[in-house]
Amino acid sequence: MIRLDVLQVSRLQGGDECLLVLRERGGERLLPITIGPYEAHAIAAARVQAAGARPSTHDLLATVVRRLRATLQRVLIHDLRDETFFCQLELSTDHGLLEIDCRTSDAVALALRTDSAIFATEEVVAEAAVLPRPGAGSGAEGDEGGAPAGGA
Repeated sequence: MIRLDVLQVSRLQGGDECLLVLRERGGERLLPITIGPYEAHAIAAARVQAAGARPSTHDLLATVVRRLRATLQRVLIHDLRDETFFCQLELSTDHGLLEIDCRTSDAVALALRTDSAIFATEEVVAEAAVLPRPGAGSGAEGDEGGAPAGGA
């Protein structure tokens, strides 16, 4: 398993799609994931701990997990098929480990809200990761999330 941190969330030039970039902790490999603008906003808001007037869906889910006395142990990006990442939540409950299929963007947004770890399998990282080019830009407009998240 490869531990990942959120490096950047940004809008791609010329479109509505956004890019979530995860960085290998202690390494250089980057895992770019295309996401929608609403998902990007949810992740960016969690990175800066912005609270809205009412709880977002991800805030609600984090509260439900806590109130059920469960703990999000980690999120795991475990597969890549047809340019789609597959992820699961790993919840520790009184009845053991519960694995729940989840969109990667939702899992990352929840992990940031619960200070939980983000992992990917070595196979996914080996297949989809890129190395940064020295001096090259990301091809994205701005970072919607501020400084890299440290404890994701």
